[in-house]
Amino acid sequence: MTLDIPETEADLLVIGAGAAGMTAALVAALEGLRVVLCEATQQVGGTTATSAGTLWIPGNPHGVAAGHGDTVDAARTYLDALIGEPDHDGRREAFLGSGPAMLRYLEARTAVKFASAGMHPDYLPHQPGAAVTGRAVSPLPFDGRLLGADFGRVRPPLAEFMVLGGMMVGKADIAALVGRYRSWRAFVHSARLVLRHVRERIRHPRGARWVMGNALVGRLLHSLRAAGVELHFGTRLRGLEMEGGRVVGARVEAHGQTRVMRARRGVVLATGGVGHDAALRHLLAPQGPTMLALAAEAVRGDGLGAGRAAGAALTCLERPFLWQPVSVVHRKDGSTGLFPHLFLDRAKPGLIAVDGQGRRFVDEAASYHHFVEGMVRAGAVPAQLVCSTAFIQRHGLGAIAPGTRDLRPWVARRALVVAPTLDALAQALGLPAATLADTVQRHDHWARLGEDPDFHKGASVFDRFNGDPAHAPNPCVGPVGPGPYAAMAVWPGDSASSAGLATDAQGCVLDTHARPIGGLYACGNDAASPMRGHYPGPGTTLGPGMAQAYRIALHASAARRGSS
Repeated sequence: MTLDIPETEADLLVIGAGAAGMTAALVAALEGLRVVLCEATQQVGGTTATSAGTLWIPGNPHGVAAGHGDTVDAARTYLDALIGEPDHDGRREAFLGSGPAMLRYLEARTAVKFASAGMHPDYLPHQPGAAVTGRAVSPLPFDGRLLGADFGRVRPPLAEFMVLGGMMVGKADIAALVGRYRSWRAFVHSARLVLRHVRERIRHPRGARWVMGNALVGRLLHSLRAAGVELHFGTRLRGLEMEGGRVVGARVEAHGQTRVMRARRGVVLATGGVGHDAALRHLLAPQGPTMLALAAEAVRGDGLGAGRAAGAALTCLERPFLWQPVSVVHRKDGSTGLFPHLFLDRAKPGLIAVDGQGRRFVDEAASYHHFVEGMVRAGAVPAQLVCSTAFIQRHGLGAIAPGTRDLRPWVARRALVVAPTLDALAQALGLPAATLADTVQRHDHWARLGEDPDFHKGASVFDRFNGDPAHAPNPCVGPVGPGPYAAMAVWPGDSASSAGLATDAQGCVLDTHARPIGGLYACGNDAASPMRGHYPGPGTTLGPGMAQAYRIALHASAARRGSS
């Protein structure tokens, strides 16, 4: 039964409370619209909450103020070279123009605050216009206690990204914790983190010092509450309401009942993209089970399905996903999860990745997206990350933290294969032993010289950024060395969908004839990426997604002013 409840009518109805949906709702409310935000789960954040929370915004005010010298013109050159096709729909230009404005708007009027990530190189630094510093911004840490009763409304990060039963740690925190006995500064930093965490756990189920994606989501939620946005949890999209070819609302399901929520100025689809929708995944990636989804479990293609049913076009099908290599984690409680291999292990000296024949196939230090592109291109699915057990103790591997000496629990949970010799490791993995031995021998010969003539690991500034600064002459290249040896399987995982609903530069959804569907917007992963499946740098999904959400809110509020 469908119930029509007029009192839920809003100016703007936003479906999905990830970073993009929350941004659209927040800006629209600040511009004077009555906004209703619907979230399918009981928590906000979606996939954003488990991400690094970084935004790629060329020419952003923080980078400019810090003197990094980045410009929008240089970024335009970089994207033109990277994507290799004209900006027919104007969405790349719209992103470049609105990204810095979006940051200034949020920081001037909300609790959403950022800092320059400083040195954080673009992922293809050899391309013209690429930058080493200034383009990435990160959310400032957030004190979750400021949310009060909403503390539990923010989706926690991956369990493997927390320590001591719920303490979040960023990249700088990891370095301090691992080296806590190597310097006084690291010890003091670690001690402060732990003492604060102990105090916070007295009253909260996890630590309240939030960083990365949780910091961004917490700041957005805090700002939404201050702006008076009406939030409906446990409310899932079931379809769009149309009158005269225009979207006038949405059918949503909550507590087992379906009702209509009407929207005078439009509906914004921000439900997270393809996610775990089986039909869409089969359409876009026929390889099926060899590709795993990192999206939040509740992301099921709701926005894409509703948009297509209303006549919207699905586009960017030729490069439909943005990738991360993942390993499968079997936790102590019997649950399983996916661990993204972003930067903590692959770029370090002493690790190689091999295919099913025991051969290297890629620069292991390449960005997560380009590493998986190498996997798919070489048919290395899964690939094996091979190293010594001494490497794991120093650098960690996947969810195994640096400093781990006893690997038996990880072997027992099938996360790791350990063997005393390369021959034994090859046998355990089902690889040709002679080929694996030759691969390691060749790699180690050149690694002793700090070189990699085969795949040039450590040759780019991006590679070296994630390497081991204490290792010379190449921070990314070192011998695998003597055993015992270990291997961990990694699979292609999609961190986001690049394919999505076609939109114009303002975020209006287009039909199959490239005509705007009145009253319908899309942002985040529900909208096709303006990068068209390419991955220029850190924050490629969040930066464009939040910028488009900002443009949508301004467009909807301008339409309201024009009719009043």
